[in-house]
Amino acid sequence: MCLLLTGLLSGCTINSGLQAGQLPVSGSFIAENGLHFNIQPINLATLPPKKVATSNNDLHRLIQTSGYMDYQITQGDVLNIFLSGYPDITPSATSGFLVDQQGFVQFPLVGRVKASGLSVPQFTANLKGQLQRYLKYSDPQVNVAEYRGNKFFIDGEVEQPGEFAITDTPVSLYSAISLAGGATAAGDSNNITLNRDGKSYSLGLQSLRELGVSANQIYLRDGDSVHVNSETRNKVYVLGELGRVEPVLIPEQGLSLAHVIGESRGLDSNTSDAAKIYVVRDNPNNGMTNIYYIDMKTITNFALANRFEMQPNDILYVDPTGLARWNRVISLLLPSTSAIYSISRI
Repeated sequence: MCLLLTGLLSGCTINSGLQAGQLPVSGSFIAENGLHFNIQPINLATLPPKKVATSNNDLHRLIQTSGYMDYQITQGDVLNIFLSGYPDITPSATSGFLVDQQGFVQFPLVGRVKASGLSVPQFTANLKGQLQRYLKYSDPQVNVAEYRGNKFFIDGEVEQPGEFAITDTPVSLYSAISLAGGATAAGDSNNITLNRDGKSYSLGLQSLRELGVSANQIYLRDGDSVHVNSETRNKVYVLGELGRVEPVLIPEQGLSLAHVIGESRGLDSNTSDAAKIYVVRDNPNNGMTNIYYIDMKTITNFALANRFEMQPNDILYVDPTGLARWNRVISLLLPSTSAIYSISRI
């Protein structure tokens, strides 16, 4: 019978569920899997600063280079040019004057006139000066008939992704999203990527407002591309002893550790160890994974949990109590003991 009991127990896998295991109180260590970890308690000194999508210096530089500018004529644009005193030179039926690939317009009397890189008033003044050599009353009226040169691109989670022309009405980051029909239901307006001249800027409408900056202050330039990311990439993952174990979306206004616990219906009162609440934050760029932990048995730590800002792909884990793990072991043993009792009666 002893041999039978030993055989049954050895053939039974005892799995007490997830557990944090033996971790140092603080500092760096290398786990058995070879990954480098840094563990630290959550307190006022170690509270991570709020994540800013783009650094203040980069953001300041972006705004400086994205201010309002008069529209500049570019290759491919079509200009309407009319001389009010000389209708025979520019008949009203003309289809306009194309700005060629070299940036010039071919105009009667004066020939090729530089247009690319100039605003409409600058081009008008230049053309007027050249026409004065041939005409007594040269007063050209100029406007852009078709905007074909300056374009930006927008894709991702917007209703109408595609290519859009930049006209003499400046296009801000906010208005660009509006031109594309706005973000979809799955779009995350606080997770936007702006690509300009080979450099990427991670921006968010809410994050900009928190820094005292408006998305209407960032005007798009020719060749810019905007990508609105999906909010499905903006989740916190929940494991362990909580009322509901499923991913939690980070809303536009952000999400604290306290809010994640609330969204997960709180700690399981029967099995959770409130003193062992962990947040695992991987940083593949520097090869280090941070593990933060907090004791929620202390009510003063609720304020810290409310200040701890969660980031996309964070993992929240709540360890079970020792009694909960023991109960799970017993629940696995009970079927085996019942089987032994039944066999012993044969």
